[in-house]
Amino acid sequence: MKTSLLQKLACPFDKHDLELKVFKQEQDTILEGILTCTQCNRYYPIIYGVPIMSPDEYREKSLEHPLLHRWGLQLDNDSKTFRLLAAGQEIEK
Repeated sequence: MKTSLLQKLACPFDKHDLELKVFKQEQDTILEGILTCTQCNRYYPIIYGVPIMSPDEYREKSLEHPLLHRWGLQLDNDSKTFRLLAAGQEIEK
């Protein structure tokens, strides 16, 4: 994903701005990263340069969990939506 594309993207659910965290980048192309909605806290991973912005019902947490874990991020497993835990929040076991 080109860095210039970020200005054109919005959360597909509530149309708010997205924050970008880059994990792997080559020149102006983001290869791995995560977009997070500033309002609803939904996340959208960027994998191999492609932002995954599918509706919740077409995504599987089990497929995204290893990638997010590698990046040091934690999911809200109790929720059916794809939201990250807030900073400092712990996963209940």
